[in-house]
Amino acid sequence: MSLWRVILAILFPPLSVIDKGCGSFLIVFLLTLAGWIPGIIAALIILNKN
Repeated sequence: MSLWRVILAILFPPLSVIDKGCGSFLIVFLLTLAGWIPGIIAALIILNKN
């Protein structure tokens, strides 16, 4: 997980996981719509996976 991805996950979470697949993008997008903090947490969890 690079510093650039972490910064992008904080500013716009769905954009940071766009290359992880459509499902991940959709989950993070919906969580970001529900609340900004849940979207950030989900994006960081997805980015932290191998």
